[in-house]
Amino acid sequence: MRNAEEQELLNVTNRWDEAMVTNDAGEIANFMADDWVIIGSDGITSKATFLQSISSGTVTHYRMDADEVNIKLYGDTGIAICRGTSAGSYHGENFSLYEWSTSIFRKIEGSWRCVVTMLTPANLSH
Repeated sequence: MRNAEEQELLNVTNRWDEAMVTNDAGEIANFMADDWVIIGSDGITSKATFLQSISSGTVTHYRMDADEVNIKLYGDTGIAICRGTSAGSYHGENFSLYEWSTSIFRKIEGSWRCVVTMLTPANLSH
């Protein structure tokens, strides 16, 4: 059973997933701290670079959801560990990735903002 703060962060992660499939960089940015970065197999990508790839249409998403979510809170820091599917297109090529994401959030001016996200492939058999 989640407490109210854990549920609040879970709701934020769900709304961020929903924002991702709108492909609206401004809406997506609302969930990120100014210094947010994402880490994946290609290395570290800044918020500005990531949002530019969304704005330009280089990256689009039509699916972003999680089938497993673990929320941990440590004061004004929260961690969301999620397993799910990210699907869309990159440079016009379709992709569908089943992956783990770990996102670290801070409570900034009363709202949860993500400061870092790290992605790794998930095993389909688990």
